[in-house]
Amino acid sequence: MGLSEIASGITVTTEQRTRSVATVDVTNSSLYERISPFDASLPCSVSAAVTLVETYAAGNSVGDSSREAGLVPIRGAKTLHLLGEPITVVSPTERRVVESWINAEILRTEAIALIDATPAEFSLAVFIATHDPLPGIREALEPVLTPKTVTDATVTKRDSLAETMSGPTDLP
Repeated sequence: MGLSEIASGITVTTEQRTRSVATVDVTNSSLYERISPFDASLPCSVSAAVTLVETYAAGNSVGDSSREAGLVPIRGAKTLHLLGEPITVVSPTERRVVESWINAEILRTEAIALIDATPAEFSLAVFIATHDPLPGIREALEPVLTPKTVTDATVTKRDSLAETMSGPTDLP
């Protein structure tokens, strides 16, 4: 059997399936109604925040979601942070450098050089370090931004395969 016979019937496609975060929204109010009470604290309009959250929850990047909402990416990242979504642009070690700058222990240029960040990334890191998510907003958005839990089918499958799995006590 030659390689051409093995490869017969194989096709190559350039398309990929769109992936997204599986969520379940069991609330009776719309996303707009849940975000509206926080309007004055957001760096964008409620309608832009709704579009941002919906596209982000659908699996798009922060940048793509921001552009879809008509926002520059840094404003979208700030909005998502305020809405309680964990946005991180620096590592824990780099966060300590940002905190050192906030505490006036080092110069801004030195801090940017130490964490090897762009001025925009540094600015976002400072915003995240100095602004907490809005109180109560995460609970309002939890049905949209929280992935679904393990389904019963997954648990049943895991239970039926339990005999084939070893645990830490099974090791010699």
